[in-house]
Amino acid sequence: MQIFGFLGSFLGYLLWAAFYVFQNFGIAIIVFTIIIKLLLFPFSLKQQKSMAGTARLAKKQKELQEKYGNNRQLLQEEMNKLYEKEGVKPMGGCLTTIIPMLVLFGVFYAVAYPLTNTLHINADSVNQAVSYVQKIPGYISNSTGAYQQIALLKVFPNISNTEAIQGLFNATDIEKIHLFSNGFKIFGNVDLLSVPADYGFWSWYLLFPILCFVSNIGTQLIMQKVNKTQINQQQGCMKIVLYGLPLFSAYIAFSVPAAMAFYWIVSALLSLVQSVILAKVLGPTQINAKNEARHVALMFENEAKVPYVYAPHEVPVSAKSTNKSSNKNSKNKKKK
Repeated sequence: MQIFGFLGSFLGYLLWAAFYVFQNFGIAIIVFTIIIKLLLFPFSLKQQKSMAGTARLAKKQKELQEKYGNNRQLLQEEMNKLYEKEGVKPMGGCLTTIIPMLVLFGVFYAVAYPLTNTLHINADSVNQAVSYVQKIPGYISNSTGAYQQIALLKVFPNISNTEAIQGLFNATDIEKIHLFSNGFKIFGNVDLLSVPADYGFWSWYLLFPILCFVSNIGTQLIMQKVNKTQINQQQGCMKIVLYGLPLFSAYIAFSVPAAMAFYWIVSALLSLVQSVILAKVLGPTQINAKNEARHVALMFENEAKVPYVYAPHEVPVSAKSTNKSSNKNSKNKKKK
């Protein structure tokens, strides 16, 4: 948890910078997600190459399965030989699925603990303020322990002038909290700090987990279509991504602040656009064409290194003249 807290604090600087520029947390999340996608682009490129390479070998894989289907160990050995020969790493895309998950946990800690991880206000002062709010007569909060800072952020405009709060935070911190607390509304009255589970199954906030599920599974299915990769060809980690991640995202999105779900949706849509573009450039067809061109070029290069053996009737003129001159010289030497 400390690792995720540290990651949340690190990502919080980026979130706060984006928020400070646009004064809206929804826009800040979009900008933040674009930056994260740019930073993770090398890993996405590696995943695309792995998926395209696996799709390119589909026919050969099927032949091996038909030939060694009754011997799993031998089949696996032959598969590994095929991957090594063709330079394909079928598990190469797994790291790409792990890193975004780590970023996701970091975003959660930045959203769930906005005062300490995003605004980077002293944790002792924040905890004392939370305790103070909980002792106010008539104050009722449905937030769990993980979201007490969010609850404090929501009521802060009403208590910022009290002597207790003035004693816990300096003027700069109070100004930052005020600014932050007013920037979580999108599409009118949709509050990104609200938790869909607090509103039940019959509220507009249910759209967040639904859109999480649809965007994630839609992205995976479209990625497979553009890469011409069948589901049964996927390796273990990729199957988990296809089936597990959308369900996991919907479940989590229902029980966390809507800002988390919004990040997940934006991230999935950006991944879709990125995958379609990469598939056009690094799809199985393109990779096959490049490999074929490389193979032909290598053949020409190897042929150029082999000396040509002339047939008797193909002796070049230069060679004939050289032979004649050498014969004349030898005759002259004999006369002498």
